Amino acid sequence: MERNDLNGRRDSRIAGRSGWQWIIVGTALLVVLIAALLPRARVHPPAQPAQSAVSEASNGPSSSGTGNASTQPHRLHSSHQVSAEQVVADKLARFAAERREVVHRLARRAKVQVPAVVEGYFDALEAGRREEALALFKHLSDLHRSPAGSELQPFWRAIVEAQGAAEQVQSWPAQQLLDYGNAVLGSLRPGMVYVGGTDPGCFIPLMLNDTSDGEQHIMLTQNALADGSYLDYLSALYGNQLTTLTSGDSERAFADYVADAQKRLLHDQSLPNEPPQVLPGEAISIEDGKVQVSGQVAVMLINERLLQNLMDSNPGLSFALEESFPFKSTYAKAAPLGPVMELGAASQNALTPDTAAQTVAFWQDTTDQLLADPEGSGSTSALNAYAKMMVAQANLLVSHDLAGEAEQTFRLADQLAPGNPEVVFQYVQLLMQQNRFADAQQVVAGALSAAPENQQFQALNQQLQLRASGK
Repeated sequence: MERNDLNGRRDSRIAGRSGWQWIIVGTALLVVLIAALLPRARVHPPAQPAQSAVSEASNGPSSSGTGNASTQPHRLHSSHQVSAEQVVADKLARFAAERREVVHRLARRAKVQVPAVVEGYFDALEAGRREEALALFKHLSDLHRSPAGSELQPFWRAIVEAQGAAEQVQSWPAQQLLDYGNAVLGSLRPGMVYVGGTDPGCFIPLMLNDTSDGEQHIMLTQNALADGSYLDYLSALYGNQLTTLTSGDSERAFADYVADAQKRLLHDQSLPNEPPQVLPGEAISIEDGKVQVSGQVAVMLINERLLQNLMDSNPGLSFALEESFPFKSTYAKAAPLGPVMELGAASQNALTPDTAAQTVAFWQDTTDQLLADPEGSGSTSALNAYAKMMVAQANLLVSHDLAGEAEQTFRLADQLAPGNPEVVFQYVQLLMQQNRFADAQQVVAGALSAAPENQQFQALNQQLQLRASGK
């Protein structure tokens, strides 16, 4: 299930502040199973509104919004029909050319030369030679990790974004990719800052945004804010549009997290009979009198602090999130916004029972349309991407004591992706909290039917059988 991603998840240890590898986590899991179940996630820059980001070839499903914005793909019609495949290929070529321009701009700013192999990579991607581009990207990745990789650092993010878009184009049916990107961008209100998390949630809207006419949204990722080089990248792209974070902000967030982690670790050590405060998957230790933290959970908790800092520093801007990892401190003032979530929602956009009912209706409509479309129902990438968004909103509903609507949303996610571990474990967790072991066993039975060799599902099934028998 897991593989290394473009954003550095292959090394999540925080040995020292300056040596962080920033991490992209692809799903918000039960905290007890975070390390085992994480998929992938990503990063990106500017984006644009839905209607202009929509493909000229889009003709697919549309559905009502969730009360805060219109959301499903707004399809444009043209007397000159172009295939979705051609539209996507053209957009990828245009996006690669735009990212090459960013590389050159950042290289001039850093007073470094753009290596020939980087030019070769963009040549291949713009020309549609994706296998050649992939081989060159792998070479560049090796170079970036080597001592000589510092020459790529000033513009590495732009290369990652180009390759991230190429990978999504490779793994999605063209029309489904356009529909998904439009569903995200169509939910954003003018001037909104978009914060992506997963690979599709980051790179697809970014590519459509940067290759469409109309307003360009500021776009960033929740996953890389703890990386100083990414903060420099955001400053270069958006420094004249928002108050960006500084290395000092990052250092303070790290120090605050470490102090809090130490306090929670000492609590657990001194009061072992009380509920633990250190989260599962959060590796904290004290070595030679110094606090050491490592792992993706720790990095994402620091990213969460930094995202809050960014919002606090830009009170005049509104933010929307497509999450890879749950930033639960944002849930109190969050509300569904089409397939994503609005952070710091104003009172008129607050999450209410009516909004929750609209959310369920939105996802029911989306599920019906996906399953009725042979291309959509046959695309694992599309089904898992939408199921991921459903899980995120279901968790948001749970946090607002809207368990009934959350369960309906989990059920729809399970209908789309019954073998998706995050869907299964999150759904089962909600049912177990209500002591509904028989219902939980049904969910796991469906998961085992879809993925009979999955050892996590087998173990969960055994645990449920023991709980149901009172052992």
